[in-house]
Amino acid sequence: MTNENRPASGFTDLEKKIIALLQTDIPVVERPFLEMAKQIGITEAEFLQVLKDLNDRGMIRRFGATLKHQKSGFKANAMVAWKVAEERVEQAGTIMATFQEITHCYRRNPAPGWRYNLYTMVHAASEEAVHAIVKRISEAVGEKDYEILFSRKELKKTSMNYFED
Repeated sequence: MTNENRPASGFTDLEKKIIALLQTDIPVVERPFLEMAKQIGITEAEFLQVLKDLNDRGMIRRFGATLKHQKSGFKANAMVAWKVAEERVEQAGTIMATFQEITHCYRRNPAPGWRYNLYTMVHAASEEAVHAIVKRISEAVGEKDYEILFSRKELKKTSMNYFED
């Protein structure tokens, strides 16, 4: 569909249906997009073509998984804030991301009064295990300046909803 034929909202009805579906949990099956396509009465190929088109237009940039760590059996969950020299952030982050206990690893600009610039989320069976994992990570990257911030209560974890189905 060319831009001159595109609705004023910028999305076709089919695109809105697909985006609404993507706002829900993606089925944990071998071919999740086939299952989702069936729900709205199109083929998997059509579904994937719409995703490609949305991606090409910059409307969808990525898919991300959300680990519901409390439901998956992890009792200790912590964000670890690291102070890493800027010229080493990429290297350190790459090493950190190889640890299976880490679900997120990202860089942020330090805030006034807060010197940390690299963050990891660590999940384990106990707080003692988190400390041991963080020690292994620290040794692997050669960084010793960090703070472990344990999750005490989950207040909110929701995704954006752009369209209703």
